[in-house]
Amino acid sequence: MKTDKIFLQIIEKPQRKAIIKRGIEAREYYSYCREVGCDVWGILTSMKSLDKEPVCLWLPEEYRKGGSEYVQGVEVEMDYQGMIPEGFDVIELPKAKYLMFQGEPFAEEDFEAAIEGLWEAEKQYDPSIIGYEYDLHNPKIQLEPIGKRGYIELLPVVETKGL
Repeated sequence: MKTDKIFLQIIEKPQRKAIIKRGIEAREYYSYCREVGCDVWGILTSMKSLDKEPVCLWLPEEYRKGGSEYVQGVEVEMDYQGMIPEGFDVIELPKAKYLMFQGEPFAEEDFEAAIEGLWEAEKQYDPSIIGYEYDLHNPKIQLEPIGKRGYIELLPVVETKGL
Protein backbone atom coordinates (compact mmCIF):
# COMPACT_ATOMS: atom_id res chain seq x y z
CA MET A 1 0.00 0.00 0.00
CA LYS A 2 1.50 3.29 -1.05
CA THR A 3 1.03 5.91 1.64
CA ASP A 4 0.11 9.16 -0.07
CA LYS A 5 0.17 11.40 2.99
CA ILE A 6 2.41 11.23 6.03
CA PHE A 7 1.91 13.67 8.88
CA LEU A 8 5.00 14.69 10.87
CA GLN A 9 5.17 16.25 14.30
CA ILE A 10 7.87 16.78 16.92
CA ILE A 11 6.85 15.24 20.26
CA GLU A 12 8.68 15.81 23.56
CA LYS A 13 8.54 12.99 26.07
CA PRO A 14 9.53 13.51 29.69
CA GLN A 15 11.87 11.28 31.63
CA ARG A 16 9.84 8.14 32.30
CA LYS A 17 9.88 4.45 33.06
CA ALA A 18 8.78 1.69 30.71
CA ILE A 19 7.43 -1.63 31.92
CA ILE A 20 8.56 -4.09 29.25
CA LYS A 21 8.50 -7.77 28.40
CA ARG A 22 11.78 -8.76 26.79
CA GLY A 23 12.11 -11.37 24.09
CA ILE A 24 15.21 -13.43 23.38
CA GLU A 25 16.50 -12.07 20.08
CA ALA A 26 13.39 -10.71 18.32
CA ARG A 27 13.78 -7.78 15.95
CA GLU A 28 10.10 -7.49 14.99
CA TYR A 29 6.57 -8.46 16.06
CA TYR A 30 6.23 -11.95 14.58
CA SER A 31 9.51 -13.28 15.97
CA TYR A 32 8.67 -11.62 19.30
CA CYS A 33 5.35 -13.50 19.47
CA ARG A 34 7.12 -16.78 18.68
CA GLU A 35 9.54 -16.12 21.56
CA VAL A 36 7.21 -14.85 24.31
CA GLY A 37 3.69 -15.55 23.03
CA CYS A 38 1.06 -13.15 21.76
CA ASP A 39 -0.62 -12.44 25.11
CA VAL A 40 1.75 -9.65 26.25
CA TRP A 41 -0.45 -6.94 24.72
CA GLY A 42 -3.49 -8.30 26.57
CA ILE A 43 -1.59 -8.25 29.87
CA LEU A 44 -0.59 -4.63 29.27
CA THR A 45 -4.10 -3.48 28.37
CA SER A 46 -5.54 -5.26 31.43
CA MET A 47 -3.37 -3.32 33.89
CA LYS A 48 -6.07 -1.18 35.53
CA SER A 49 -3.66 1.36 37.02
CA LEU A 50 -2.45 2.50 33.60
CA ASP A 51 -3.99 5.31 31.60
CA LYS A 52 -1.62 5.06 28.62
CA GLU A 53 -1.77 2.75 25.67
CA PRO A 54 0.83 0.00 25.31
CA VAL A 55 3.73 0.50 22.94
CA CYS A 56 6.22 -1.58 21.04
CA LEU A 57 9.83 -0.46 21.29
CA TRP A 58 12.96 -1.13 19.31
CA LEU A 59 15.60 -0.86 22.02
CA PRO A 60 19.11 0.45 21.39
CA GLU A 61 21.86 -1.90 22.55
CA GLU A 62 22.33 -0.16 25.91
CA TYR A 63 18.76 -1.11 26.97
CA ARG A 64 18.75 -4.74 25.82
CA LYS A 65 20.62 -6.52 28.66
CA GLY A 66 21.09 -9.61 26.53
CA GLY A 67 17.47 -9.62 25.40
CA SER A 68 15.67 -8.75 22.21
CA GLU A 69 15.74 -5.50 20.29
CA TYR A 70 11.94 -5.55 19.91
CA VAL A 71 9.82 -5.48 23.08
CA GLN A 72 6.29 -4.63 24.15
CA GLY A 73 5.49 -2.50 27.16
CA VAL A 74 3.94 0.65 28.50
CA GLU A 75 5.45 3.98 29.47
CA VAL A 76 4.68 5.23 32.98
CA GLU A 77 5.66 8.21 35.10
CA MET A 78 8.95 8.08 37.02
CA ASP A 79 7.10 7.79 40.35
CA TYR A 80 4.97 4.82 39.21
CA GLN A 81 4.57 2.37 42.11
CA GLY A 82 1.88 0.10 40.65
CA MET A 83 1.86 -3.52 39.56
CA ILE A 84 4.70 -4.99 37.52
CA PRO A 85 3.53 -8.23 35.88
CA GLU A 86 5.63 -11.32 36.50
CA GLY A 87 8.41 -11.67 33.94
CA PHE A 88 8.41 -7.96 33.03
CA ASP A 89 11.27 -5.50 33.59
CA VAL A 90 11.29 -1.78 34.30
CA ILE A 91 13.69 0.50 32.45
CA GLU A 92 14.20 4.24 32.75
CA LEU A 93 14.07 6.37 29.64
CA PRO A 94 15.41 9.93 29.50
CA LYS A 95 13.59 13.03 28.41
CA ALA A 96 13.69 12.93 24.61
CA LYS A 97 12.32 14.39 21.41
CA TYR A 98 10.65 12.23 18.81
CA LEU A 99 9.65 12.75 15.22
CA MET A 100 6.17 11.27 14.98
CA PHE A 101 5.26 9.76 11.61
CA GLN A 102 1.53 9.20 11.16
CA GLY A 103 0.08 7.60 8.05
CA GLU A 104 -3.39 7.98 6.64
CA PRO A 105 -6.34 5.97 8.01
CA PHE A 106 -6.52 2.46 6.54
CA ALA A 107 -8.84 -0.54 6.43
CA GLU A 108 -8.00 -2.80 9.39
CA GLU A 109 -7.21 -5.74 7.13
CA ASP A 110 -4.57 -3.59 5.38
CA PHE A 111 -2.48 -2.98 8.53
CA GLU A 112 0.67 -4.69 7.18
CA ALA A 113 0.62 -2.57 4.03
CA ALA A 114 0.07 0.58 6.13
CA ILE A 115 3.12 -0.30 8.26
CA GLU A 116 5.29 -1.03 5.22
CA GLY A 117 4.20 2.22 3.55
CA LEU A 118 5.16 4.27 6.60
CA TRP A 119 8.50 2.46 6.90
CA GLU A 120 9.26 3.37 3.30
CA ALA A 121 8.45 7.03 4.00
CA GLU A 122 10.70 6.97 7.10
CA LYS A 123 13.61 5.64 5.02
CA GLN A 124 13.21 8.49 2.55
CA TYR A 125 12.87 11.32 5.08
CA ASP A 126 15.91 13.39 6.04
CA PRO A 127 15.32 15.07 9.43
CA SER A 128 18.24 17.46 8.86
CA ILE A 129 15.94 19.66 6.77
CA ILE A 130 14.15 20.61 9.99
CA GLY A 131 17.31 20.77 12.13
CA TYR A 132 17.37 17.25 13.58
CA GLU A 133 19.22 13.95 13.24
CA TYR A 134 18.12 10.52 14.42
CA ASP A 135 19.08 9.66 18.00
CA LEU A 136 20.53 6.16 18.19
CA HIS A 137 20.47 6.12 22.02
CA ASN A 138 16.70 6.16 22.54
CA PRO A 139 14.16 3.55 21.48
CA LYS A 140 12.00 3.79 18.39
CA ILE A 141 8.31 3.59 19.39
CA GLN A 142 5.45 1.87 17.58
CA LEU A 143 1.81 2.41 18.52
CA GLU A 144 -0.85 -0.17 17.85
CA PRO A 145 -1.88 -0.04 14.18
CA ILE A 146 -5.46 1.28 14.40
CA GLY A 147 -7.06 1.92 11.02
CA LYS A 148 -9.15 4.96 11.92
CA ARG A 149 -6.13 6.97 13.16
CA GLY A 150 -3.49 5.66 10.74
CA TYR A 151 -0.29 3.87 11.61
CA ILE A 152 2.03 5.79 13.99
CA GLU A 153 5.71 5.46 14.82
CA LEU A 154 7.95 7.79 16.81
CA LEU A 155 11.63 7.99 15.89
CA PRO A 156 13.97 9.60 18.43
CA VAL A 157 15.76 12.74 17.28
CA VAL A 158 18.23 15.30 18.59
CA GLU A 159 18.65 18.85 17.39
CA THR A 160 21.61 19.63 15.18
CA LYS A 161 23.48 22.88 15.14
CA GLY A 162 22.78 23.32 11.42
CA LEU A 163 19.65 25.50 11.51
